Amino acid sequence: MAPWLAAAGAFVVSLDAMMNIAFPSIATSFQVPPETIRWVIICYTGVYAVTAFAGGAVADLVGYLRVFRIGLILTAASLLAGGVSPTFEWLLIARVVQGVAGGLVYGTAPGIATLAVPPEERGRVLGFFNAALALGLTLGPFPAGLLVEHFGWPAVYHARVPIALALFAWAFFVRAPQSAGETRRLVALGDIRRPPVPVLCVLAFLAYAAIFSIWLLIPFYLVERRGFGAAFGGFMFALTPLGTTLAAPLAGRVADRVGAAAPMILGLAVEGAGLATLGWADVHTPVWLVAAALFVAGLGLGVFQVPMMTMMMNAFPSTLQGAAGGLTFMSRTLGLVSGVAVLAALFAARRDAAGFDAAFGAALTTAAGFVAVGAVIAIIFRHPSKE
Repeated sequence: MAPWLAAAGAFVVSLDAMMNIAFPSIATSFQVPPETIRWVIICYTGVYAVTAFAGGAVADLVGYLRVFRIGLILTAASLLAGGVSPTFEWLLIARVVQGVAGGLVYGTAPGIATLAVPPEERGRVLGFFNAALALGLTLGPFPAGLLVEHFGWPAVYHARVPIALALFAWAFFVRAPQSAGETRRLVALGDIRRPPVPVLCVLAFLAYAAIFSIWLLIPFYLVERRGFGAAFGGFMFALTPLGTTLAAPLAGRVADRVGAAAPMILGLAVEGAGLATLGWADVHTPVWLVAAALFVAGLGLGVFQVPMMTMMMNAFPSTLQGAAGGLTFMSRTLGLVSGVAVLAALFAARRDAAGFDAAFGAALTTAAGFVAVGAVIAIIFRHPSKE
């Protein structure tokens, strides 16, 4: 039951992918340019990057479910506040609160999942966990497009409130497993510095800095540049997390059987290929090619992220699974925030000088370069997943 609860928590938080297809509508509603929307992302992801690690570390001491429940009820409250935002600044404040909430869920959910199974089965359960997370990213955009078209962007907030409240109630009926026979303690600097943790943090940072070029720019490419409706744009946008959803369970089983190094490198290479293809896209690019590139980029991320997370969780003792999971999400999310900031600035500068297509291509090609650097690092510093 505990792994199911952890997966459900990841699913609920990852439904924030509903926001992305609403970005053009939000920009129009508050009369802000596309690059300003990056603050909607940064105020959320930047905060949960920090609270994921802090929440996981605190949960190692006080209990995972206690922190997990706080995250869920704050999620519901922040979604209510965001949906009634009268100004862009109000929306950003609601996103900060939502970031705190999401971090508490993300920081505790991996520990809830991994402590329910033996260490040799962590790849499998983390594959299921990451598949649930990616499923939220997959299912969110299409209904979000319909909600935006028929009810406006606030509906993408309000539709998630009942789901968060239902999961909050369910969390009181589940008993999370705890590490047995070991003294609880707070994570130390030495735990974070032990190999291969620093390298894994760098790889997660680069992979997610790159993939968020899709989350930030593809909605504007599909809706504004190509002229697709929000519903069809949401369907296309969902192909990236769909690839991750399909790849994650298989990647977890492979990591348990053959180790994590090879799947991680392969995943980075595949993600980079998808992003590089999107870098060539313009208004004349066949829709099927754009769809394939979106799917391939997500597939590569799914192949990469589960072995990476398995290695990270295995690098920490059972008493520090909250810190391990939180560190994973912090590394990923710092990559997201940095990717959004850098790529949005690059996009804005190139758009003013050379137009949308040139700016879009430069941003996606740069993202592919991030992943290429990660693949080289993974090849040089690869470690076995089991010692």
